[in-house]
Amino acid sequence: MGIATENLNFKPSLRIINDEQISRIHAATLEVLERTGVKMTHPKGLEILDGAGAKIQNNRVRIPSWMVEDALAKAPHRLVLGNQKGERTVFLEKDNSYFGPSLDCIDYMDPKTHKRMRFTSDHIKATAALCDGLDRFDWCMIIGMADDVPPDIADRVVVRNTLQNCEKPLVFCCKDTNSVKDIYEMGLLLCGGKENFDKAPCLVHYSEPISPLLYYDPAVDKIIFCAEKSIPLINFPAPQACGSAPATFAGTIVQGSAESLSGLVLHQLVNPGAPFIYGAFTTIMDMKTTIFSYGAVELSLMTGAMAQMAQYYRLPFFGTAGATDSKFCDAQAGAESAFQCLTSAAVGSGLVHDCSSWMDHGSMVSPEFMVLAHDIVDSVHHFMNGIPVSKETLAIDIIDKVGPGGHYLTEKHTMDHFRQIKYSELFDRSIYDKWEAAGSKKLEDRLQALTLKKMEHKPRPLSKETLKELDNMQASWK
Repeated sequence: MGIATENLNFKPSLRIINDEQISRIHAATLEVLERTGVKMTHPKGLEILDGAGAKIQNNRVRIPSWMVEDALAKAPHRLVLGNQKGERTVFLEKDNSYFGPSLDCIDYMDPKTHKRMRFTSDHIKATAALCDGLDRFDWCMIIGMADDVPPDIADRVVVRNTLQNCEKPLVFCCKDTNSVKDIYEMGLLLCGGKENFDKAPCLVHYSEPISPLLYYDPAVDKIIFCAEKSIPLINFPAPQACGSAPATFAGTIVQGSAESLSGLVLHQLVNPGAPFIYGAFTTIMDMKTTIFSYGAVELSLMTGAMAQMAQYYRLPFFGTAGATDSKFCDAQAGAESAFQCLTSAAVGSGLVHDCSSWMDHGSMVSPEFMVLAHDIVDSVHHFMNGIPVSKETLAIDIIDKVGPGGHYLTEKHTMDHFRQIKYSELFDRSIYDKWEAAGSKKLEDRLQALTLKKMEHKPRPLSKETLKELDNMQASWK
């Protein structure tokens, strides 16, 4: 019997819940939306939902299951994002995963001095340029924080500095629709207009219902505006088990799913077919410290289940991985980041955010942690490639040629394939004597040196005309 010549590839995979559990979670989600509903005070939002068949009473919106199913049928099943050059780089469909760091936060850990300080607009330039130079990160995210500029325009200043220093697709948070409009205008300028933007959007807006089951008016404004303009929208609640969600993991998943899908219903009523991304930041309240945990194993467990629900709904997904509750780039940070990134990729978690920069339960950005997690993500990519099986990789002929007692070091087959192995810029595999002779540098020392080297990356410069137009836009912000 001969050896088959075709290539066989299998992507490693992980399932958190089975088909019966998915069906029961879906049924429970519909029951919550139909029985409990969500609270909303936005006049136009209420008018749209009321006119479409929702039951409105005292600002409580109860959504029949048929409205949810109708919205799921109308929403796009795939979404392609692009960089500022119009290149289609992120394909959100099925179980694909794309990792991206969050670039700003309340505090910043300086990689030279290791001093913690308030995050400023200069820091976003540094983290954005670093992300631009780290090739395993496919996109990035900002929440709109800069301590040195007025709060009313901080969200837009952070976006402007990010777009100027990183050409990858950007997920952005902002305070209101005026900010969305200004940020959208910047995106159109950089990608060459609405026609190019619609082909492969370089911007995605992140909005949140408030857990449990509450919409504040600015969030509804943004849902409606993004639907009208076909700006991709993430509707992403943050249900915290034991605090703002049930203590049971299934209950937290059901509530998070209901919160995200309630936004989908309104979104698709405004503009059927507008791009929508489903998800929820499902984690726990640590009952010892009361923190909103970014490193809990339960975060990965529930995020994986939510990713499977997204695949069941055939919706693009926004997930979470690679963050840590640690305050430093230590063993805890590495362990939490590695576990989260691998499980997210194995389940298939769409846009995977927070992977690499957020520390101390979402209160600090660290360029060093970004570089550490980037190496972890690179390892995850290698793992997820699986083991290709073909006549060439089975290597029967070369095994026979070398024979018992030989070696493969000088064979052409080895030269052709050894680069498939991952060689880390960060982790050390040398013997002790070699390590000692090279300066006895521990991981923390190597990480600092590698981070400072990576931060020398210079992003593609924008034209003088584009910079002038961005300056004019910023001068008009109020």
